[in-house]
Amino acid sequence: MENRLTQIEWRADTSQVPYRAALEEMERRNAAIAAGEERELIWLLDHPPVYTAGTSAAADELLDPRFEVVEAGRGGRYTYHGPGQRVGYALLDLRHRGKDVRRFVHALERWVIATLAGFGVESWAVDGRVGIWTTDIDGSEAKIGAIGVRVRRWVTMHGFSVNLDPDLAHFTGIVPCGIEEFGVTSLARLGISLAPEDWDAALRAEAENFLAGLEGETA
Repeated sequence: MENRLTQIEWRADTSQVPYRAALEEMERRNAAIAAGEERELIWLLDHPPVYTAGTSAAADELLDPRFEVVEAGRGGRYTYHGPGQRVGYALLDLRHRGKDVRRFVHALERWVIATLAGFGVESWAVDGRVGIWTTDIDGSEAKIGAIGVRVRRWVTMHGFSVNLDPDLAHFTGIVPCGIEEFGVTSLARLGISLAPEDWDAALRAEAENFLAGLEGETA
């Protein structure tokens, strides 16, 4: 079991990484993993404020481009990234992990949901509605995490983001993931103060289960 995680590089950046720089590194690392030249990578980081456009982004969902807008190349629509939001990029070789993209996405969802549960936050995924959802302080359903992936050469790119304590007003410049009828929340809004390193440690504690699920096994 332990070999699953030790075979993967785990990188956790403490300073903000510009989105375009991260995108370039993911492109480079994807090719290197596919060629067998470098290890798989799980990369945790924060970005400066940016709106990213997925392959299904609609122009009318960019309401106020107050920050840089970057074509991300991943699936999905518009997403915001910024300080206080922890992003997790998973660059994994599905040639050795079942070659099942749908299972990969569901495994990512379960990983985030299990990690949030460790902090007392019940969350869930909804068929046909991208993201990770929870109950907001007013009792409504709100998004606390985003999912967006790309697979090239059977190596995955991008991954997920979770709102620890971002400026939620920054989300109002877009229709997040094209879903107008639901709001966005964060752990801080729910009354949970959490440092990025504590979130990272909790993710790592659940990583074996994530990898086992990705391979269709039970950890």
